[in-house]
Parts: sequence; structure tokens; C-alpha cells
Amino acid sequence: MTGRNAVPNEPVGDYVLVLSCADRPGIVHAVTSFLMDHGGDIRESQQFGDRQSGRFFMRIDFTVSGRTSADALRAAFAAPAAEFGMDYELWSAGAPYRTLIMVSRQLHCLNDLLFRHSTGGLQIEVPVVVSNHTDAEPLVKSYGIEFHHIPVSPDSKEEAEARLLELVDRLGIHLVVLARYMQILSDDLCRTLSGRAINIHHSFLPSFKGARPYHAAFDRGVKLVGATAHYVTADLDEGPIIEQDVIRVDHTHSAEQLVAAGRDVEAAVLSRAVAWHSQTRVLLNGNRTVVFR
Repeated sequence: MTGRNAVPNEPVGDYVLVLSCADRPGIVHAVTSFLMDHGGDIRESQQFGDRQSGRFFMRIDFTVSGRTSADALRAAFAAPAAEFGMDYELWSAGAPYRTLIMVSRQLHCLNDLLFRHSTGGLQIEVPVVVSNHTDAEPLVKSYGIEFHHIPVSPDSKEEAEARLLELVDRLGIHLVVLARYMQILSDDLCRTLSGRAINIHHSFLPSFKGARPYHAAFDRGVKLVGATAHYVTADLDEGPIIEQDVIRVDHTHSAEQLVAAGRDVEAAVLSRAVAWHSQTRVLLNGNRTVVFR
């Protein structure tokens, strides 16, 4: 997870604290004592102790009646965090994630994200969309968003990724979303974006690989169509899973109807993953995630 900047006109005194640490007695008491000392009123609280990893995870949405700031609260929480060896983040609850979206030629996930963003359904800002093709340019510009065409070939891959990282750094990007971006990212880029890049793929992997997985699934007579949203890692399509879903199909569906059904579930799953990440509801737990929905 990556920090966000405050936004104008957001509700004063509304904050989110998320943390993880080795599980041991006293963690909840330390957090609630901190909140009491600073006039905190808890609006939502979720916690999870993972017996397998021995880690404790917590997310608290709280308000503070007096005048303060996320920076001041974060500094004050440093002492209890150090005592328990916590990895933590504390931010204004309404601060949006600055999000860069990447896409190739299939635009269904991009279209869904841009529509939800335009109606306030996602807590994100989208300063730019990047593509290795130009198909998405009219759609992106219709929303008043900057479009960058960065072609990718075997000879230009390194240069293309350097241009992408320059955009990420210059625009202060917190989250990169691969909305059906059909290029494999290098190991170095995956490491650079670790924990802040989300990908979507059809759940037929690895059973139905290749460019036409839905047609291969149709040939096998599948009864479920699914999708998986996960964090990007160097292990292709094996990063920590954020969200999955399936819908039922049957023998009456043509291959084209199967593709349409798959697009619907892909868009829905990716939007939920982006929403949860941008609300700081997803915490990494090794190769898995804890999602406080």
C-alpha cells in the first residue's frame, strides 16, 4: 500500500489506520488507548489474527473532534507502533489514490473503471491512461483524461517501461491498474511496483491458456466463467489474490456469449479490487491477502 495526499474539502477529522505485526497480547489495547488519548471515535473496526503466519491485521476508520492532521496522528502513533513492531499506515479517509490505468485493445475493464470513477464510485484520481495501442484514445479523451501511447516491441520494452516509470514518478502515482494490458512486465518493473499494481485475468488459467481462452473453454463445454484480480509479481498471474468471482453458463451459450459473460465478470472483479485497495482495505499477508470488506 502507498500513501495518499490530503484532498480539498474532505471531511475534517476522518481517518483510517491499518496495521500488521506479529500477533501477541496487548495490540488492540495499545491502539484503542492511542485513539482515546487523541479523542478518536471509532466508526468501523476490523481485525484478523492469522494462526498460520502468526500475524495480526487491523483496520480502523475513526474520527477526531479536535483540530489535527494525518501527519500529526501518524507521528504520535510511531511510539506504540515501534513497541509492537507494526507495519502501519494512517491517512485521511477521503484521500484518493492517484491511479494510472494501462490497457491494450480490449476496453471493457477500462470503460467500467472510467465510468465508476466519473460517477464517484471509486476513491481514485486518474491523471493518465497508458496503452501500447491507440484504440482506447477516443474513450479516454471523452472523459477528459490524458492518454499516452507507449508502443512496446521486443527491442523497445526496456525504453517503454522507463517511460512508464517516469510517468509514475512525475505524476505521484499510488496505484497502477492493468485493465487487460496484454504485455508481460519485466521482473524489475514488477519489483518496483510491488504491492501497488493490480492485474485482472480470466480464471481459466492455467487450464485454458493463449489468446482465445474463452473459445477454448467453449470447446470444452465449461459451466462457469470467472475472473481473478491480483497484485502483480514476477511470477506471471500468481500474485496475491484480491478478489475472484464466477458466473454460471450452459450449453446454450455461444463462444461469443461466453466472451461477453467473461468481460462482465472481469470488469466487476477488477472494479471491486480497485475499490478495496483505494479504501486501504487490502493488506498483504505473504503470498495471500487480508481483505477487510
